[in-house]
Amino acid sequence: MKINNRQCNLERGQSMVELALTITILMILLAGVIDLGRAFFTYMAMRDAAQEGASYGAVNPFDEAGTKVRIWDNLDQVVPDPEHPENDITISITYNGPRCLGHEIVVDVNYEQFPLAMPFLGWILNSQTIPIHATINDTILRPTCGQ
Repeated sequence: MKINNRQCNLERGQSMVELALTITILMILLAGVIDLGRAFFTYMAMRDAAQEGASYGAVNPFDEAGTKVRIWDNLDQVVPDPEHPENDITISITYNGPRCLGHEIVVDVNYEQFPLAMPFLGWILNSQTIPIHATINDTILRPTCGQ
């Protein structure tokens, strides 16, 4: 049986085109997964920082500055210079009821403009940034009410 050289050459070109298209799609998917992984990692770090602040605030409910310092210190490990205005991270601490035993402290940490590294993902979302929000509720442990 005689094999036509022209047909082999055409098939070799077809394989190259298929490889180029497949690798392009796989690389876009990989970059998107990495970007979303970064966002999830940042969310987990923000949640941990909010938990640290809520735990401190549950024991020291009148020391809001100390609570915020705890949160900023934990965020500093993930977000470089988190207090820089360009990062757009805000912290809010609220109390449901008086600041005494049994009432609730709520710590919110917001990162309004988390930057995406993948331009294609930004094109799909119509923005190169996404908001990330973490909220922790905790119960105040001291002082007792009426002191």
